[in-house]
Amino acid sequence: MAGVSSLSSSNGNKNSSSVSSNNIKPWIKGFARVGYISRGIVYMLIGALSVMAALGIGGSTSDSSGAFAAVASKPFGEVLLWVLGVGLIGIVLWRLIQVIKDPEHVKNDGKSMFRRLASLISGIAYGSLTYNAFAIAMHAKSSGSGSGSKQTLSAKLLAQPFGQWIVGIVGLIIIGFALYEIHKAYTEKYTDKFKRHEMTEKEWELGRKTGKLGLYSRGIVFLLIGYFFIQTAITADPDKTKGLDGALSKLAQQPFGQWLLGIVAVGLFLYGVFQILKGKNRHMTIY
Repeated sequence: MAGVSSLSSSNGNKNSSSVSSNNIKPWIKGFARVGYISRGIVYMLIGALSVMAALGIGGSTSDSSGAFAAVASKPFGEVLLWVLGVGLIGIVLWRLIQVIKDPEHVKNDGKSMFRRLASLISGIAYGSLTYNAFAIAMHAKSSGSGSGSKQTLSAKLLAQPFGQWIVGIVGLIIIGFALYEIHKAYTEKYTDKFKRHEMTEKEWELGRKTGKLGLYSRGIVFLLIGYFFIQTAITADPDKTKGLDGALSKLAQQPFGQWLLGIVAVGLFLYGVFQILKGKNRHMTIY
């Protein structure tokens, strides 16, 4: 928290909309960049395993837990998981900074609260991802399936008063997030986060193209996950709830399913490449 407390607003010109990136300690920026790179590696693993499944050469339609289990089964895999887990702490720390300071935005109270809430939810999700990496590395947790944990969550929600409504609202929120990801891909708004002046033309084009394809793929997957939550709300059956692995499996079951799975899996792999480029080239400035 010492790093977070070191964040301060500009003491310079109050009319300026930006301040020096020195407001964030260099080690925090570096750690956050490692976090994005680690996040990218996770998506590349998920994408690679799903591509292999689509091609029928092994692999699986897995989520992050399945990807971690695949890594842990390899020589020195547990060591790699520890490294990956430590790296993921970086993105959790950056989300914490976003919750506290709402970097890169100014004078927009309504949207600021929404951004802070989104950062908080994302931080919790990546905190859980980090825990899973450490737990699997220490053999404290089986790989399990993402769908299984989602079913447990939806069962608990259904047991609450107005449970079906709650699950339905969660589904709508997930669908809204999916549409937002697709919108970002279409408008290429994600490129605003890049330090364009420090990137080569090839690096810029790679970031733009992998981001577009990756965000489209992520949007499709989250649309399916949101749909499964809606189905759970309508039927009151928690078994209808699916996670990332369930969404990929559902794709594979459709007509031309292996092709669909392969395309989306490649997109998820490219999203991982995009996250690595983002880690290297993202603005880490508080405005």
